[in-house]
Amino acid sequence: MIYIHRTIEYKIREFNTFFKVVLVTGARQVGKTTLLEHLSKSEKNKRTYVSLDNPVIRTLAQEDPILFFQTYPLPVLIDEVQYAPQLFPIIKSLVDASDERGQVWLTGPQQYKLMKNVEESLAGRVGIANLYSLTKNEKDNVVFDLPLDFSLSSLLDRKKKVESNSISNIFSHIWSGGMPQILETGSQMLREAYFNSYIETYFIRDVRELYGVVETQKFSKFVRVCAALSTEQVNYKTLAETTGIAQATAKEWLDILVGLGIIYLLKPFANNELKRLAKTPKMYFCDTGLCAYLSMWLTKEALMHGAVSGRYFENYVVMELIKNYSYSEQQVNFTYFRDSNKKEIDIFLEIGQTIHPLEIKLSAMPKKTEVRKFEILDKISLARGNGGIICMTDEVIPIDEKNNLIPCNIL
Repeated sequence: MIYIHRTIEYKIREFNTFFKVVLVTGARQVGKTTLLEHLSKSEKNKRTYVSLDNPVIRTLAQEDPILFFQTYPLPVLIDEVQYAPQLFPIIKSLVDASDERGQVWLTGPQQYKLMKNVEESLAGRVGIANLYSLTKNEKDNVVFDLPLDFSLSSLLDRKKKVESNSISNIFSHIWSGGMPQILETGSQMLREAYFNSYIETYFIRDVRELYGVVETQKFSKFVRVCAALSTEQVNYKTLAETTGIAQATAKEWLDILVGLGIIYLLKPFANNELKRLAKTPKMYFCDTGLCAYLSMWLTKEALMHGAVSGRYFENYVVMELIKNYSYSEQQVNFTYFRDSNKKEIDIFLEIGQTIHPLEIKLSAMPKKTEVRKFEILDKISLARGNGGIICMTDEVIPIDEKNNLIPCNIL
């Protein structure tokens, strides 16, 4: 299998020189282990690899963590560490006995219980990086020189790095998704077999073992309902009634999907200077390929020409932004804007005291007047930065001094 370079590699290397422990979180099969094994090849000392997916090794880690580390000494890479929280106090003791950095590498989901154990046992000792499935840039091996600040100059510079924008190419990525193993096959049959196995092998097992969910058939239905409602505001009543569960259970199960890295909740913009703003998050699937499979879109063409193509395009754009900025050095807060008059702006990027407003349109020639909605930001104290409309245009086209039509393939 050919290794695909990940944008986050530099961050993990820097963490490794500063922290004694490095934790890479993310959903199953997004490439956490492959990434760390690739980076370990450049190390001077050979790093021990051990996976707690193995039930025998997991039992040893749970029942005798001291013997575990005698068997698998430092430096070590421990896969799926969430299965043995008993290891964390021993890890703390071991790394505190030395000044060496990067002694322990860990992988696991970003679920509440795992992060609580990490915070309690390894505070100040661990660097945490979250990995998503492959972005389109990573799949295409595109690397940009400048960070994306939505200025005309940065957009034009990025345009030089990519091929012509193509709706067929974009929907190929949306339909196939970014799970690395999917890239090895162009077979529709194997794709369906992979996602079916992914759900049965990982989804169901993890929700049962990590969260104690026993109604696994209803949980599977719940996931499919979520896929059908992606990009919409979360409505626990609808989720509960459609699945046949209580609203409290719907909230609990959605939290599980967020913790397992399957769903991302985009928070609504909140500001005391504006009244009657939405308070409900919007729901996005971290991997559009999984979402398409759950909703039974059997071909790229059917999805591209289907009634919900615009929603899948929005899901793709939002997650590309979130993935790429999460790997960058910038601290970015993502929100969306909606008020009681149903005025909506698809996504805000808050960087420092500046907001970059963005609309998302599945069109090569969207109405430029859409950016007039951004004037709502002039009523608050935060600065309105560069923004525009992310769409299927092939060229960067200025709208005004702050806004542009932005090709979706330069994110």
